Amino acid sequence: MTVKRHQGEKTDPVEWYTTDVISAPHGMFCCSGGGSASPFTGLNLSFAVGDVPDRVRENRRQLKKWLGLEHLVSAGQVHGDQLVIVEDISRDRELRGFDGLITSQPGVGLLIQQADCQAVLLHDPVRKVVAAVHSGWRGSRRNITGRAVGEMEQHYGVDPADLRAVISPSLGPCCAEFTNYRLELPQSFHPQQVKPCYFDFWAITRSQLTAAGLLEKNIETVGICTACSKDFFSYRRAVKSADGITGRNGSVIALGTCR
Repeated sequence: MTVKRHQGEKTDPVEWYTTDVISAPHGMFCCSGGGSASPFTGLNLSFAVGDVPDRVRENRRQLKKWLGLEHLVSAGQVHGDQLVIVEDISRDRELRGFDGLITSQPGVGLLIQQADCQAVLLHDPVRKVVAAVHSGWRGSRRNITGRAVGEMEQHYGVDPADLRAVISPSLGPCCAEFTNYRLELPQSFHPQQVKPCYFDFWAITRSQLTAAGLLEKNIETVGICTACSKDFFSYRRAVKSADGITGRNGSVIALGTCR
């Protein structure tokens, strides 16, 4: 499996990642490009961080253009485990109270907004269903990714063995420090402690996916830590330099054909 980095035109310096484990249109976007100003400089895709709304709308419009999408549906994330089936979409929407989106409608991009949390993108090329899941440590604790697989099984008849998954750039084991992990994280996560108080949430998510029935060979981890890489917005990095004020990266998946 291969992770690929893409670049826009010289006049449009957006950059994003894809992986060949998923054949559906998708992208995990860096913070470069876009029209937002400091401290959201670049491709901020969130309305909830204090950016100028018109700039966010334009950033989202450009994202749709780059991936060839008709509409964009975003999760108004609350670090919970609620999922929503998205069908019959005729305009862009943001759905508050949900951290996971699932659809079989072509041309509709499912957007997760993140600044260290994981986006987990799922694709069933047999049943032609996609999902996008927001999974921070609270979502991981509630196994929202496994719940998404179960919802795809129940609603669309998906066989988990057919699913492909990619874990986006997010907080890596180098920076995922949890000093109160005995109170915050379940005992089942503790074997993924790579050094005192630091955890490998990429490995935790892979374990949750395989427990839900995915094949190990069908799971890709991009393996880029957002706190380390200045190519991405990072809340943990911003806490040290900007009082935690920063933009949100976007990870998107859809059914259809990329332009």
